[in-house]
Amino acid sequence: MAGKQDKAAAKAASKEAAKARRAASKQRRGQIFEAFKMQRREDKALVPLMLLCLLGATAAAFLIGLVWDMQWVLLPMGIAVGALLAVIVFGRRVQRNVYAKADGQPGAAAWALDNLRGKWRVTQAVAGTTSGDMVHRVLGRPGVILVAEGAPHRVKGLLAQEKKRVARVVGDTPIYDLVVGSEEGQVSLRKLQGHLMKLPRNISTAQVDTIENRLAALASRSAALPKGPLPQGAKMRNVQRAMRRR
Repeated sequence: MAGKQDKAAAKAASKEAAKARRAASKQRRGQIFEAFKMQRREDKALVPLMLLCLLGATAAAFLIGLVWDMQWVLLPMGIAVGALLAVIVFGRRVQRNVYAKADGQPGAAAWALDNLRGKWRVTQAVAGTTSGDMVHRVLGRPGVILVAEGAPHRVKGLLAQEKKRVARVVGDTPIYDLVVGSEEGQVSLRKLQGHLMKLPRNISTAQVDTIENRLAALASRSAALPKGPLPQGAKMRNVQRAMRRR
């Protein structure tokens, strides 16, 4: 009897899990479709470019197949490759549009860091001013990266001050600093993630964990948290955790 009940419970759990996966998949498809509609309204070249990718790859595969009399064999492959290229074009143009809208807004760098891909440990607004200048701390295999946004003449001092604070607890770990912006010597918002990914891997994952524990002590010290809104979608989870520790 107990065995039948366990099987029934397992079957019910499996059905619920499958139902949840279908719901999540449906939600993702809806989000992608909404993003496509929004991008199409703002980007008149989107659909022609996607069609060009699809038709161009299909035609190329068909013509190549003609050489070996395999055009009908290669045609499905060409369609698949064209569809993939169209999706890539769509994703990149949406990403460029999103970054263009966020660029220049207070907290734009915080939003971009919060959406980093990979195992980065991001602590937002470790230093700042009431004018919207901020310094964010990123911890990863390259070491510690301090990312500033705001007026260059103000964030320069904030970066120097935060670099001294961090250097006291991380020892010989490399510390990088950069300013997000469009001026000479700055890193644009759109290229921020690529810039971080190109940094050399200087420390191991175990060292990252050790340094994170050391930096946790800094969260208990006073830090000037800036005022002002972040771009839509930005989150302040790390700042909230730091505030709760206090």
